[in-house]
Amino acid sequence: MSDTHTAPVLDKERLRDLVAEVLDLDTAEVTDTAHFTEDLDVDSLMALEITVRLEKEYGVRLAEDELTSISSLGATYDLLVRKLADAG
Repeated sequence: MSDTHTAPVLDKERLRDLVAEVLDLDTAEVTDTAHFTEDLDVDSLMALEITVRLEKEYGVRLAEDELTSISSLGATYDLLVRKLADAG
């Protein structure tokens, strides 16, 4: 039996595009270190939308205590790397 479900590939530029799309920003504004709330004016509703999109795009479940890790693109990428490694 072969598993036809393949894990999503985590590409930082695709992640940057996804976050920029949710926030309606130019991808250049979503730097690895730009803090979502302090630098990009992300409110709780936008943060929830990012979380929902990440879960859908990468097939992961983010626990409530992990949501604080979604503070910048770099931190979000690192969290997803861990989540996908754990799932695999």
